[in-house]
Amino acid sequence: MKSIFNFIIKPKKNRYNNIKKISDKELIINTEISEYQNISKEGIVIGLPSMFETDININDEVIIHHNVFRRWYDIRGVEQNSRSWFDEDTYIVSIDQIYAFKKDNKWKPLSGYCFVKPVKATNKVAANEKEKPLIGIIKYIDDTLTSIGLRENDLVGFTPKSEFEFVIDEEKLYRIKTEDISIKYEYQGNEKEYNPSWL
Repeated sequence: MKSIFNFIIKPKKNRYNNIKKISDKELIINTEISEYQNISKEGIVIGLPSMFETDININDEVIIHHNVFRRWYDIRGVEQNSRSWFDEDTYIVSIDQIYAFKKDNKWKPLSGYCFVKPVKATNKVAANEKEKPLIGIIKYIDDTLTSIGLRENDLVGFTPKSEFEFVIDEEKLYRIKTEDISIKYEYQGNEKEYNPSWL
């Protein structure tokens, strides 16, 4: 199967990541199909677009937009599939819905995106804050940021409401558009990555 402008992708495992294994039992942590937090964002490429080339190949793992595999209810309460749906194991996905792909066992973001690790909050007054707002450590970087001198593990700031949460290889990361990285900070020595226990 081949598409002209789009990738053809199947879920890596299932459409939803809503089962947590605890000891020898399985716990369903979410039964709502429309909640985006538990929708799988990992796919496998099974077809490439014929009109352009990228570094993505057949059988590569990709990180995609949460709406690709999502089901939802229309105004009449009828369950619907996303517009990407072709059949249960096949989805037609445009390039702007793919954020990263795995090459040589390492994730590489597509141009225009990067992934940052949240930083643990150090403000003792606001005890309910777990992360420092709008600050992170670059985990996966695109060529645009490297061309201006940024590197993986740099401490950076980003604009408000530009972060979108992903869990990649059991690590909480924020996908951020390259243009929303606003500043590079110098390390103060007290920065620690925040990776919540629920992962």
